[in-house]
Amino acid sequence: MSVSTTRLLLLGAVGLFEPVNGYQVRRELLSWRVDEWASIKPGSIYHGLRTLAARGLLLDRTLADDGRDVVVYQLTEAGRATLEEAIVAAIVEVNVFDRHAFQAAFGLLPMLGTERAAQALRTRRAGVHAKIGHILPPADSDPYAPPHAVRSLELWKSFAEVELHWLDGVLADIDAGGLSFAGVGRWQPPADDPGYQMVDDRARYLTELGRDRG
Repeated sequence: MSVSTTRLLLLGAVGLFEPVNGYQVRRELLSWRVDEWASIKPGSIYHGLRTLAARGLLLDRTLADDGRDVVVYQLTEAGRATLEEAIVAAIVEVNVFDRHAFQAAFGLLPMLGTERAAQALRTRRAGVHAKIGHILPPADSDPYAPPHAVRSLELWKSFAEVELHWLDGVLADIDAGGLSFAGVGRWQPPADDPGYQMVDDRARYLTELGRDRG
């Protein structure tokens, strides 16, 4: 399935930290520098969350939070299914000229778990390997091709070869047990990381949502 990189990132940020408010999603995504490599404007994040809620992919609830109303978001069942399918698709569908969707999906692989993530990465590795040989035209096949254009394709081929080498390292780390996508594993944020505040907020939001359902 095809899901835009923006939608993938928004659903993924909610899925990783739910229940979470819009400001926290914005802060988290900007810490991933999505405004630089994914061309996501910070102000569009709030509108995107509202749109996903209107389409039934997110559940939005207004809660009282320290004297102010705040909208918190969670994935719906349809949103979770859409997100997981989109992560797999962005990993396995290889475009050697555009890796934005893959970059987004790789950061969301904990949503899949290690086994499913590794399977998707192996599929991608095979796809990258198969396409490397087709980036450059056969030698002397087009005597009219501008030399600078061929040089440009050589650069794309080099990028693909680097990715292949990088994927080999990632898969080797997974097989050796040094890399896991089953939660945070051995990694922990520093004590002053704002993510710790998100943990406290999440616990409070869950309590409030439980009261509302009761």
